[in-house]
Amino acid sequence: MGIFQELFTWWNGQTMGTRVFTARRGRLVGEDEQGNRYYRTADDARRWVVYNGEAEASKVPPDWHGWLHRTYENPPTEAPLPRKEWEKPHLENRTGSVAAYHPPGSLTTPEARPKVAGDYQAWEPK
Repeated sequence: MGIFQELFTWWNGQTMGTRVFTARRGRLVGEDEQGNRYYRTADDARRWVVYNGEAEASKVPPDWHGWLHRTYENPPTEAPLPRKEWEKPHLENRTGSVAAYHPPGSLTTPEARPKVAGDYQAWEPK
């Protein structure tokens, strides 16, 4: 990413101010599956994330979210959360993207809404 982009955009990774603060005071704690990097200061007064790509808060997995908000004292690199076999991997919010869920019958899908018994009947004023 160019210096110009870093100076004038906040939605692509990090700003110039974050880059300087991270270089001077940041201690790398770890990285998640999406490539987001997590930092803290030496005294643990501040914790932050530098996003890999677009800055979208839903890209942060639950275990790192808990660490950022001090729900967990230790980062997932030191004390990973136990996973259940039925848990799915974390996905960012896909609303508004091409990968968003569109149920059958929505305006963005070609198929019609399936009929059900006692189907919807529109209300008409009398």
